[in-house]
Amino acid sequence: MKEFFLPYFMDRTENVDMLVFHCSAFSADKVLYYLNEYKCSCHYLIDENAEVIKVVDESKAAQHAGMGYWRGFKGGFNNRSIGIEICNMSLGQEAYDEKQIDVLSILAQDIIQRYNILPQNVVGHSDIAPLRKADPGKAFPWQKLANQGVGLWYNLSDAQRVSEKDVLKLLASIGYDVSSLEAVQASAYAFCRRFLPKYVKTDKDIAHLVDNILPDDFNFMLEEDFLTVLKAVSYCYK
Repeated sequence: MKEFFLPYFMDRTENVDMLVFHCSAFSADKVLYYLNEYKCSCHYLIDENAEVIKVVDESKAAQHAGMGYWRGFKGGFNNRSIGIEICNMSLGQEAYDEKQIDVLSILAQDIIQRYNILPQNVVGHSDIAPLRKADPGKAFPWQKLANQGVGLWYNLSDAQRVSEKDVLKLLASIGYDVSSLEAVQASAYAFCRRFLPKYVKTDKDIAHLVDNILPDDFNFMLEEDFLTVLKAVSYCYK
């Protein structure tokens, strides 16, 4: 493991109970440059060659997640989480390198085991900040990682076990922010980034995507398979 320490962290005052995945559309050198430029950080960076770079010690709260909402907690997530950044030049819209994911899985499993992190609390940046963030993107292999003990994936047959049909209540049961109509829509799209990527549009202009992470319409929320998968995910997150 390489080391490139940045001084942007705070002392922890809470126990770690979350793992947050990020991605950046730059090479590792540029990611580290921009983290330093904007006085941000992460705990680990997985570079384009699948090497792990340690940026902040786990005992410290890195400046990686910021404000958001997840499973009843509203506020800053840095104090209670470990943040892993991954280099992906499409901002997670195109497939990650398999070696990167293999390395990520090993690292994440170790962190989860050491801190006893619940699978419900393994999240993407877009899950906790759906109005602001699009990473780790629709190509992030959540199902593969869940099969290796990192996070959760659904069983479609479990949808029939859930009688609830209200999208707002189902999103809330998973953990998403539903505090306003805008938040519900953004959370629904973040849900699709993770569980139904076919409804997420690809934007080849990364700079545009960063500033325009939500679609022009939310008609996908009316689709039958959106509700079916939402029910199935809600069941596995209960």
